[in-house]
Amino acid sequence: MTHQVVPVRTYAGVFIGLLVLTVTTVAVSKLEMGEYNFICAMTIAVAKASLVLWFFMDLRRSSSMTRLFALAGGFWLIIMLVFMLSDYQTRGWLPIPKWW
Repeated sequence: MTHQVVPVRTYAGVFIGLLVLTVTTVAVSKLEMGEYNFICAMTIAVAKASLVLWFFMDLRRSSSMTRLFALAGGFWLIIMLVFMLSDYQTRGWLPIPKWW
């Protein structure tokens, strides 16, 4: 199997993009946006993870089976996050029982 040589400029650009997104994450954490802080932080985290997957893990040139398994892992992560956030959101729905 032959591998293409990726120029250093590509990796440097992705690295700079990851640094910019990290600084953006810190800047957004300092802002008071209420419930939109989580949405902004998750959006930036997904963008950073996509850059790492696409360039550093080289999914753009991998086989379709590898892409399928990466997509399945992302889908499983989404399922787990939905269950975790639904549990967190519904914690206050039940009344707290009195301790006798």
